[in-house]
Amino acid sequence: QVRLVQSGGGLVQPGGSLRLSCAASGFTLSGYTMTWYRQAPGKERELVATITSAGGSTVYADSVKGRFTASRDNAKNTVYLQMNSLKPEDTAVYHCNARFFTGTYYWGQGTQVTVSS
Repeated sequence: QVRLVQSGGGLVQPGGSLRLSCAASGFTLSGYTMTWYRQAPGKERELVATITSAGGSTVYADSVKGRFTASRDNAKNTVYLQMNSLKPEDTAVYHCNARFFTGTYYWGQGTQVTVSS
């Protein structure tokens, strides 16, 4: 089975932190560009962060710059999204996406992040 299995997420107070994980099952993430997306109820999916296969280049949405950090560990076949200084507007379902240079791509199952007092 070819899957991206996500973990982490949950309920956190404003200003708190969470770390999301995205682990590949049935394939290797080496050579894949990884992107984190999120979607809140009633809103369209938005790009949060992208990290290259080498991990040397990252891009972030303006709304999360300075607060979120994307990273990867190809040896563990896993990518991460460290989220700090969380705000209520960060509340959403977060999905990871893996894309190979050929255009092949996979989606994680998503995980809920809720930021509320």
